[in-house]
Amino acid sequence: MFTMSYIVNLSIFSLMVCIPAVIQSFFNFRPIKYARYLGGLYGGLVSIVLVEMSFGQKGYIYDIRFAPIILSFTYFGPIGGMITAGLALAARLSSTGHWAPAIIGLLILVCSFLLLHTRISRFSTVKKVIYFSIIYVVIYFINVIIFKVLPGEPFFHLQYLFFVLMGVTLGVLLIESYSKLYRLNNRLTEMYKMIEEGESKYKLIAENTSDLIKVMNRDHSICYFSPSHKQVLGYHMEELEKIELCQFIHPEDVALFRSKIVDIFQKRESDSMEFRLLHKDGSWIEFESRCMPVSGENKEIEHIVIISRDISERKKSEAILLQSEKLSIVGELAAGVAHEIRNPLTTIKGFVQLVKAQNSSFEYSELLLNELERIETITSEMLALGKPQAVKLVRTDLRDLLENTLELLSPQALMNGIQFNLQWEDELFYMIGEKNQLKQVVLNVLKNAIEAMPLGGEISIDLKKDGEAIGLITIKDQGCGIPAELLPRLGEPFYSLKEKGTGLGLMICHKIIKQHNGTIRYSSMENEGTVVEIRLPLMIENIG
Repeated sequence: MFTMSYIVNLSIFSLMVCIPAVIQSFFNFRPIKYARYLGGLYGGLVSIVLVEMSFGQKGYIYDIRFAPIILSFTYFGPIGGMITAGLALAARLSSTGHWAPAIIGLLILVCSFLLLHTRISRFSTVKKVIYFSIIYVVIYFINVIIFKVLPGEPFFHLQYLFFVLMGVTLGVLLIESYSKLYRLNNRLTEMYKMIEEGESKYKLIAENTSDLIKVMNRDHSICYFSPSHKQVLGYHMEELEKIELCQFIHPEDVALFRSKIVDIFQKRESDSMEFRLLHKDGSWIEFESRCMPVSGENKEIEHIVIISRDISERKKSEAILLQSEKLSIVGELAAGVAHEIRNPLTTIKGFVQLVKAQNSSFEYSELLLNELERIETITSEMLALGKPQAVKLVRTDLRDLLENTLELLSPQALMNGIQFNLQWEDELFYMIGEKNQLKQVVLNVLKNAIEAMPLGGEISIDLKKDGEAIGLITIKDQGCGIPAELLPRLGEPFYSLKEKGTGLGLMICHKIIKQHNGTIRYSSMENEGTVVEIRLPLMIENIG
């Protein structure tokens, strides 16, 4: 009966220790304001309950109210401990007699705990409990000796101390267990929060980047496509998941792609490659891809992350840069060659003219002079290509420029049975430019149109605005046309569709238009004619 009473007390005590921890879990483990005072009050409440559950033995009342006192001093400090001790003493005095041992013993215990706390305030919880428990045991035996409480029953006192210390031990284990759970839960909560934040950042990057991100498995299947595939290639995720990646890669690049992937899995090193992917509209887009192997738990390569970037614009820029370098080299070479040719050419032409004047019967003199003039024209074009020209920028009316140019070419057009049809909008078309150079561009384009129409016809010249501050000159002929695959090469040095052409004329036109911050564009269909569109920036005063 004696042992069972203590076991019941310990069970109730353990339950009451757990209740605050369980209640606090519903408040997301937030710290409670005035926790020391509330803890001391709750410890006192537990002591009152334990006093009410006390039992008599050999004329004395016994309980384990000292267990919550020890725990209060340990966890809530002197204030919480004194509150618990005061409530425990009040409950003890109201329930039974033997006041002297109870009051004296508790006062000695509290004073000892207060003195001890100043020395062990920075100790760990376990050490504090041990020191407080030792002091309690010492004071208990002093109290037994002074008041001669059952001096002949040492087993009774040992049994009582065992159950009190057992209550302290159970309380510490429960509180520490819950504390560790709280700390673990807080760490897990912080970890989950960090993971969620990291995932949201990665998701934000993956969903808003223009780069294509893919994750490849060891069997070369793709387990992840970034949403940017929809924006860049036009495919929905469902379409990509059903088709093998190699079906999107250009047939000429498939072998290189597969060999690179195999090397990455074997060598465990990242690598880069370029390949073309098929857009949903049927076009091919060039990508530069960085492939990075990802190891699994067994140190084997389980995935390859492929990050692809559209380099179509970069390729175009490189081509333009290469073309510019080529034009620069050609211009310098052309200027040098033209300069060296011009001097002996002048001498030869002078002697031929002299021979013609002295011997008019020489039948080849006219042919020689014509060919020499052609060589002189070519050298002039070459010099214009390579030598910087003096540019005089003036206010130029595009309508007057077109009219003057057409007047110059009217005799040649009449001889070839060609009619000019000039139309323009009722607008102002003033720009700042070099008038002679711009006229040279229009002359060159119109001459090409005339030569492309040996049977005659009509050449339409249209002048209008393209937007607010762009003048658009459209020249359309009815000639033989140009094959579509040859259009991109127009303007290249020494490339011409004419039998005796050098290709320098259009090249100079491109250079002049570029210097005026304009553009020139060709479109053509065989046997239907060619359309040349020249866009030039207009003066601000033309706007509005």
